[in-house]
Amino acid sequence: MNAIRIGRLAACIDRQTDSDGHHATAVPVLDLFRYSGPSLPTAVLYEPSLCLIAQGSKEVRLGDELYRYDPAHFLLVSVDLPVCGRVTCATPDAPYLGLRITLDPATIGELLADGVDQPAAPARGLVVSEMDPPLLDAVLRLVELADTPHDVPVLAPLVLREITYRLLVGEQGGRLRQIAAAGGPAQRIARAIRWLRDHFAEPLSVTALAKQVRLSSSAFHQHFKTVTALSPLQYQKRLRLQEARRLLMGEGVDAATAAFRVGYESPSQFSREYRRLFGAPPKADTVAVRTGGRVAI
Repeated sequence: MNAIRIGRLAACIDRQTDSDGHHATAVPVLDLFRYSGPSLPTAVLYEPSLCLIAQGSKEVRLGDELYRYDPAHFLLVSVDLPVCGRVTCATPDAPYLGLRITLDPATIGELLADGVDQPAAPARGLVVSEMDPPLLDAVLRLVELADTPHDVPVLAPLVLREITYRLLVGEQGGRLRQIAAAGGPAQRIARAIRWLRDHFAEPLSVTALAKQVRLSSSAFHQHFKTVTALSPLQYQKRLRLQEARRLLMGEGVDAATAAFRVGYESPSQFSREYRRLFGAPPKADTVAVRTGGRVAI
């Protein structure tokens, strides 16, 4: 039965995407993706979301960990995470067809308040899990709604609530619960992550941030790395470099300007760390992307 649903999902995404790249839809939290060939690794910031593939496959690297998923599996992200992703299987005749549904913390909180019971789970903020028919069925109905925009305001919130419910009562529901549970260590780490995302260009005192979220320095380091697979300083560095790349590609600033705007005091250090993450120094990377040598996903 999953194969039939996956086939319908692939046909729906294929119908709604007429070119390679990212495609917004009539459902504000639903984004579709199409690629006609494998891509180079690209650094992106994942927000809390559910990611599915209807055709092809993809891999995502978080720190030193590699996650692979395909139509039989979904990717669940419970906190903002800087990752490197790449499409690994796609051809012009069988393009990669995928989607991302941004999750609403308010809906998660409402369902928790309603007494939804979730199994316990580790606190890593990213996981690949086997697809189950009820979740896939709800996702399919959401994607099909994008074909009838006039139905979206009334029906999309109901389907999105069902999708969130299916995740909460599923195998990985504990991850969402830990992030949403008021006062828990993972929820405090989620607060710290939000602070880092909003203040990544500022000098970072890990001790002060730990105090801000009411954790000891040792507990903060331990829980932060458990959730993100990165230390707080590594996390900040990834955010800075990804924003610098956006400035280089999107606003056309030079490398020195980008470095200072994201918080670096030394352009040479910025260039070294940029090359380590993206595989080329800022200028060469910018030229490669603009001439089609690299694909942003």
